[in-house]
Amino acid sequence: MTTSAVKLELARASELSRELARRRARDIAAAVPDPELPMLTLGDLGILREVTADDAGVVVWITPTYSGCPALREMSRDVAARLAAAGLGDVQVRTALSPPWSTDWITPAGRRKLAAAGIAPPGPAPKRAPGPVPITLTAAPAAVDCPACGSADTVRTAAFGATACQDLYRCQACAEPFTHVKEI
Repeated sequence: MTTSAVKLELARASELSRELARRRARDIAAAVPDPELPMLTLGDLGILREVTADDAGVVVWITPTYSGCPALREMSRDVAARLAAAGLGDVQVRTALSPPWSTDWITPAGRRKLAAAGIAPPGPAPKRAPGPVPITLTAAPAAVDCPACGSADTVRTAAFGATACQDLYRCQACAEPFTHVKEI
């Protein structure tokens, strides 16, 4: 084998190694649970944007559910700790704010997990022009089906739940209270 052929094989092996590391890092980061909705992972929420790997280490890009999300620091620490524990070298977690996250990015599996946990998943997000995403605090409540019995006869009881991106409802049919993830 010639020297150039050996160099080419080494380059291919190095590229394959980086791609395997990137895939492994993405799988690990995607499996990190959300600290506010622990039945969901970052992959379920759709906030894991990009993962790159090279000889220097791994860079993970995540998008907060909104710019003031208090869980972002915890999510970043969890991702970095899990990747470091997996031996993936130097790990950096960065924030991507554009395009802004939307509840439309929640996966079908994530929506099923919310419903199974008694939380009404969001409907389709409103269509907006590019730019900052307004969050209206006094918007008329959306029609939300009860995750326990499926009835549409529900009433919003509070504009905020455990976090600003949730509101509280009660089902008039089965009397169960439940949380709803707001459409953003």
